[in-house]
Amino acid sequence: MVRNLCPVGDDHEHDHDHDVLEEGKIPVPDHVLAAVRTLLEWSGDDPQREGLLDTPKRVARAWKEYCSGYEMDPGLHLSRTFEEVGGYDEVVLLKNIPFQSHCEHHLAPITGTASIAYLPNERVVGISKLARVLNGFAQRLQVQERLTAEVAQCIQDHLHPRGVAVVIEAQHGCMTGRGVRTHGVNMVTSRMLGVFLDDPRSRREVLSLMGRP
Repeated sequence: MVRNLCPVGDDHEHDHDHDVLEEGKIPVPDHVLAAVRTLLEWSGDDPQREGLLDTPKRVARAWKEYCSGYEMDPGLHLSRTFEEVGGYDEVVLLKNIPFQSHCEHHLAPITGTASIAYLPNERVVGISKLARVLNGFAQRLQVQERLTAEVAQCIQDHLHPRGVAVVIEAQHGCMTGRGVRTHGVNMVTSRMLGVFLDDPRSRREVLSLMGRP
């Protein structure tokens, strides 16, 4: 259920709320719209020019979508499991799952792929659920190291597998679009739990399946 966060005020504010609701989209509080206009002006542009008139609403709604992970518990995607898997007890791997997030330091995009593997302990989960867990954490302000650890720990806590391995490779807009402006540089992070941490042979096997030397 969407709550109307816009303050009750004069007729202008009421008309604004009505117009937004007429569009079938979530209402945007006036102070959020004002904040975006201030940023546009501080950036050197005119928020009153034609091309930017609707930008504050678009930006606000876009960021609500970018950060929709705050409104969900990614672990809920792992609540339904299956035990009838024909005795399968080898690695389950989803490879090169695309994702997008935003860094908490500059709000710049993080774009990359993740490979997620686990070694079942009698229970498996639908394969799409691993991607949903990734997106649940990615759709928050993040740093790649924490994102990697959160995905791995969530799978460990809810499935209790014999091992979990998560490898993420991504480019960071805060490095490619500002600062040193270095393009084509990927950051790689990994998190190993259970047998993938303790057993070098199992670790090599899962990294090989992921295409990692």
